[in-house]
Amino acid sequence: MAKKIDLILYEALIEKGLLSKKDLDAILNEIEAAGVSLQDFLVRRKICPERQVLKVLSEKLKVPIIELKNTKIEHAVLDKVAVKIASYYVFLPVEIKDRVLSIAVSRPLDIKTQDEIRTQLGCDIEVYFALSSDILDGLKKYYGLAPDTLDSIMSNIAKSPESSGDLGQEKVEDIEKLAEDASVIKLVNQIILEAYRKRATDIHLEPYRNNVSLRYRIDGLLYDANVKTEIRNFLNSIISRVKIMSNLNIVERRLPQDGRAVVRVQEQVLDLRISTIPTPYGESVVIRILPTQMLFSLEKLGLAKKDIKVFEGLIQKPHGIIFVTGPTGSGKTTTLYACLSRINTKERKIITIEDPIEYEMSGITQIQVAPEIGLDFARGLRSMLRHDPDVMMVGEVRDLETAEIAIRVALTGHLVFSTLHTNDAASGITRLIDIGVEPYLVASSIEAFIAQRLIRLLCPECKYEDQNAPLELKELIANDLGLKSKEDIRIYRSKGCPNCNFSGFFGRTAIYEIILVDDTIKDLILKKASSGQIKKAALSKGMRTLRQDGWQKTILGLTTPEEVMKVTPVEEQAQEQKSLSYGDFTSYNTQGDQHDKRAYPRLNDKINLRYKLIKSEGELLKRGITPEQLSVTKNISAGGLLFIADEPLALGAILEINVEIPGEQPIQCLAKIVRAEESQGGKRFDVAVCFLDLTGAERKRLNKYVEGEL
Repeated sequence: MAKKIDLILYEALIEKGLLSKKDLDAILNEIEAAGVSLQDFLVRRKICPERQVLKVLSEKLKVPIIELKNTKIEHAVLDKVAVKIASYYVFLPVEIKDRVLSIAVSRPLDIKTQDEIRTQLGCDIEVYFALSSDILDGLKKYYGLAPDTLDSIMSNIAKSPESSGDLGQEKVEDIEKLAEDASVIKLVNQIILEAYRKRATDIHLEPYRNNVSLRYRIDGLLYDANVKTEIRNFLNSIISRVKIMSNLNIVERRLPQDGRAVVRVQEQVLDLRISTIPTPYGESVVIRILPTQMLFSLEKLGLAKKDIKVFEGLIQKPHGIIFVTGPTGSGKTTTLYACLSRINTKERKIITIEDPIEYEMSGITQIQVAPEIGLDFARGLRSMLRHDPDVMMVGEVRDLETAEIAIRVALTGHLVFSTLHTNDAASGITRLIDIGVEPYLVASSIEAFIAQRLIRLLCPECKYEDQNAPLELKELIANDLGLKSKEDIRIYRSKGCPNCNFSGFFGRTAIYEIILVDDTIKDLILKKASSGQIKKAALSKGMRTLRQDGWQKTILGLTTPEEVMKVTPVEEQAQEQKSLSYGDFTSYNTQGDQHDKRAYPRLNDKINLRYKLIKSEGELLKRGITPEQLSVTKNISAGGLLFIADEPLALGAILEINVEIPGEQPIQCLAKIVRAEESQGGKRFDVAVCFLDLTGAERKRLNKYVEGEL
């Protein structure tokens, strides 16, 4: 016999014409046999969207619908309801007024359940409908990750006569036993599941004195996971569970360990790479999350159409080396996998040697480096030749031996892909020569150097055009791209929304810089030319720099100018600034020199200054720097200023500054560090910055002050 609420929903769906009586009769028979509600059946089978079902029930039962994502819940309301009650009955407290508690539920509550909640809380309740996903997200947001699981573990420990209170002091046998406890297993699973749902690439579990930090890396940045402080009591049991999953030694806590595990999350199989290191307060664990199956495509890497044609030409070459350069985490391996995936056919034998193997690829033989048994890149590369490969990939060229073997393999008719850790494409050439490779070998074997960086993409749900973008910023982009007019340049920002976890960004793409080793570049290599000369020659032949590629994605509305400036190499930024309007700080000298040619006059004056050091998207660097620093200028112009800092600041870093002009409104803008020198015997530092987004009116006002007209 169908429940009363099922019959109400049954009739309402027929009245609304959403489903036919025949279809619903068949569904009623099915749910009666399965023992589930009509609402759950319709939503799980995707017959009706949950929002539509709630709307129907709302009209029929006269229960209002609430949008939890737009509702702020006070702490006093949350304190009234224990997490175990909210989790057990799956509701979220919203508001309390005159001993009446408003709660959000995703399905109608029967009279018995409502009475139980009233008894537990000691007050009357008012019910609202809300999406189940919003309720679960709200429970995590306000109560933390897996609060019911943590409470369950604490309850079990409290009941145990052998419990000593602090798990950090328990015996290894107790920790191992607790690691197999259902609640601990559930807690670890929930941590991994939440990371997957948030699109995290890494999970960081870090112990400190009296505290444990749980963070997720999403789109390249770390975000704190909202978790109860009691998790610090279960650090050892959580780590032991992770070690058991990855077949690591749970007793060994003094040495670093590395392992892997394969888990299934929903419909996706994930490959987990686990690494532990000892710290004074326990082991720190990082779990890298890799899908076992990934679709690699050149078109999805972020390449422009012109660059895709270049890539297509390179990967079809019969022999030679293609180097991809960039720092760790810049997506080099993903680019190489996409290249291999494009040419992976049954007619080709492809072998890779990697450290570690990040993704499994069907049809490709992959070798894992194992230095502890003598299997390094050089030895693996020699062995690969005996397997008659057509194409080879070497995870990284770290030394002369590996470089020379790879080059000689390429000269004997093989196509080789590899990576280097350099800031730009031209530096890859000089790096090989610096480690001892003969210039003639570099010139004769290498086909191209490709530099790349990753930038975050603006969230498509909350992206908007910035109508107040500074003209100077548009002029900078226009100058770098060689555009005649800045009028057509549009700059986009994002507000932050639930879709992007209020970060304003969703996903990442790459920017590229490609140097093809043609006859001109070969001549420069043989002459041992500097990376600057090589880059200049490549630019004259139409090469697009990393920054220029980034600006193209900026004006297409894919990212922000700050993202591009953040990842562009410092050397490139400094060189480009010499030709722009704030070039009066590129050769900044506190005592003046023959290069003192400035676009704006400078005033030696002490003016109060406040600054913040920005890491990315407005986050402050977390390394002991206070949110805002006070300082004083040594001199100032409309192009930039020189001030005194109490600590070293990195060249190329972005500052948010506030200059307190006497008798005038303060000037606020972003500035970039172009010079930093020690002073007073290393106790203080002279820091020169150029203004990035100073408006024309503010620059004019500042210039008048410098010239004494204010």
